[in-house]
Amino acid sequence: MSTSELVIDEPFRSLWAGQDPFVAVEALQGEVFRELEARRTLRTEVAGRGYFVKIHRGSGWLEILKNVLSLRAPVLGARNEWQAIQRLRELGVDSMRAVAFGQRGSNPARQSSFIVTEELAPSVSLEDYALDWQGNPPPVRLKRALITGVAEAARKMHQGGVNHRDFYICHFLLHLDPPPTPESLRLSLIDLHRAQLRARTPRRWRDKDLAALYFSVLDVPLTRRDLLRFLTVYFARPLRLLLREEAPLLAYLARERRRLRARFARKSAAGEMN
Repeated sequence: MSTSELVIDEPFRSLWAGQDPFVAVEALQGEVFRELEARRTLRTEVAGRGYFVKIHRGSGWLEILKNVLSLRAPVLGARNEWQAIQRLRELGVDSMRAVAFGQRGSNPARQSSFIVTEELAPSVSLEDYALDWQGNPPPVRLKRALITGVAEAARKMHQGGVNHRDFYICHFLLHLDPPPTPESLRLSLIDLHRAQLRARTPRRWRDKDLAALYFSVLDVPLTRRDLLRFLTVYFARPLRLLLREEAPLLAYLARERRRLRARFARKSAAGEMN
């Protein structure tokens, strides 16, 4: 028996009036970022405004089995990202705004689904924003405000039972209109298709997120004081207390950063040899 769920907001409610949304979404044109048999990601424009579209066509039992055997939770469709966006909104963490979501089919291996989100523009990823910090450091107060913003978003997300699983600074977008200032800036967390939602985030998955974030700032000129600022905001505890109580976590983060750095170096060397 087939099941179907649809949530369509403007402008797609009017654009797709009288059409099958699952057919209409496949007909959307624009810049394609990913084109696989089971998944398509593109940017399109409607009435002069940008939208990102992710279409899932069912990954098949073989792909699901490969993920399970690799101890990875398979991404079965757009529902995960749809639910994660709603949860982050409830938690007070800025993210994308979904304007269309659809899912049909009861067989997880052949299920069709899609999600359409508004483009967050103008904005820049924190990774790109920090590219020239080595030679052109930002004002100290602005850097501190950005660190605080990331730490607060991470704390709210984890306390609310969400772990990202791709928690890198490239997935934080800094809004540029109005220009960010230490007193007023906005960060949005994106790319939530692999996020996990629970009543409470297990420590293991919280720590994996934090390790990924720590690794992703490897090339950003952050001082020890900057890193300690992140920890005091994230844990909302005095520094002396958290250094004692979270010593196992800090040791784990240092080990993971070294491991990820070594793995990245091996991949880069292999790429150069090929």
